[in-house]
Amino acid sequence: MSALFDIDLADASTFPSRRTEAWKYSDLKRYLREAPQPSPTAAIGAPGPFYDLGGEAIVFANGRAVGVTDFIASGDQTLRLRYISDAVGTGHSAGARVAARAGARLLLLETHEGAGSAYVAHNTLELDVAAGAEVTRIVLVEEPEDALSIAQAQVKVEAGGVFRQTVIATGARLQRVETRVDHHARGAHVQADGLYLLNGARQADLTSVVRHLDRDGTTSQLIKGVARDTARGVFQGKIVVERGADGTDARMGHHALIASERAEIDAKPELIIYADDVQCAHGNTVGALDESALFYMQQRGVPADEARALLTQAFLIEVVDRIEHEGAREVVREWLTARL
Repeated sequence: MSALFDIDLADASTFPSRRTEAWKYSDLKRYLREAPQPSPTAAIGAPGPFYDLGGEAIVFANGRAVGVTDFIASGDQTLRLRYISDAVGTGHSAGARVAARAGARLLLLETHEGAGSAYVAHNTLELDVAAGAEVTRIVLVEEPEDALSIAQAQVKVEAGGVFRQTVIATGARLQRVETRVDHHARGAHVQADGLYLLNGARQADLTSVVRHLDRDGTTSQLIKGVARDTARGVFQGKIVVERGADGTDARMGHHALIASERAEIDAKPELIIYADDVQCAHGNTVGALDESALFYMQQRGVPADEARALLTQAFLIEVVDRIEHEGAREVVREWLTARL
């Protein structure tokens, strides 16, 4: 495992607990006290939700690479990155490296596809966005309700680069999608969006850290979530504006719905600013579905469950609509609608 990532499934001493500030809402040590037995080999199975969009592919099955693990984009390209898990009570890790050269336009379609039960998966990505390159990363995460899943990405955006990300998570016993971005600004732009839709006792944790290291960079972040039943949604977003990063424009918003009395939302948006002459803001709201809208729809013959699903979709769809690539946007829209 790369030194960029601090978890090693073979070494239980590396498993973070709630005593680690960045993991206080997602206590991996609580669920995983010993290193799991390695997962066996697994079949690839179905082609994945983004198959019809074509492109090249990097595929891991229970941590084992099926072909290459590195990819360098030099033009207008599509890459499907698939982390497949099919295991029972075992653990596996996988790591990919992707780079976009100057002037490249890369559509990175990443899926975490889980089957089986009670497995532990740790998947990582190192992504470099060169000056003048543009990368759009779409992440779909769907795993069994009793799985433990950690996905970590380390992203470097050079001056003038563009990185757009949308994460869609449906939770597990513990599911964390973590993105850390080194933002070298000088006209570079980062968009770090996401949503979570949680049922049952599932938990999803969307954590991100964006560090502005130079002047005149922009960041835009919109996260939305819904927690039903006894589910738990976690958002931790941190934007750090380092000394000398004047002219930074950074905006962060997290908005969530609690759809039952026993569901829980934990949100920790942070702005840490060491520079002058910046424009930075963050917002956070947690509430319930609009009962008057629900009543209005039921009065017009829409069944209660369908009305809730339609209102939930209307709330979440803003995140999906920010995906600029039309083909990817439609796949995500259909995928999300099917789970509502």
